[in-house]
Amino acid sequence: MSTPEFNEMLVDNAEFLRPFAINLTRDNEAAQDLFQETMYRAIANHEKYNVGTNIKAWLYTIMRNIFINNYRRKAKQNTIFDNTPNEFLLDYNQVTTANAAESSLKMKEIQGAIHQLPDIFRNPFLLYYDGYKYHEIAEMLKEPLGTIKSRIHFARKLLKSQLERY
Repeated sequence: MSTPEFNEMLVDNAEFLRPFAINLTRDNEAAQDLFQETMYRAIANHEKYNVGTNIKAWLYTIMRNIFINNYRRKAKQNTIFDNTPNEFLLDYNQVTTANAAESSLKMKEIQGAIHQLPDIFRNPFLLYYDGYKYHEIAEMLKEPLGTIKSRIHFARKLLKSQLERY
């Protein structure tokens, strides 16, 4: 597709992005910035657009990804570091210790609840708890990815209902 054809198609479909930008940002100026950044990225990456596919979906995806990246960037920038001197704590003579007995009882109860789960839910949940990714668990258990995700979800719901007091 030639650049003028792409640009014309882009202009024809651009107005659908403005309400989406306002919905994401909840601010007219930020929405305008997001819209402009989306249009810039679309023009800069027009060779990545597959002719015949839904251009609106492609533009929505670009806008959503820009918004998410900007949000994450702002969240990192808003991290507050406390550089105040905490010298008054140096001479504070009170010693606190954690109640290991209470926490070990809680862990035993949680582990007991996990082991009471049916095998169909317990195995994927334990693998996920051990740090495996969904797709790795699906490969290990030879199950579809969606099945693994739903089983882990239901395992969490069952555990939540069993351990309501925590």
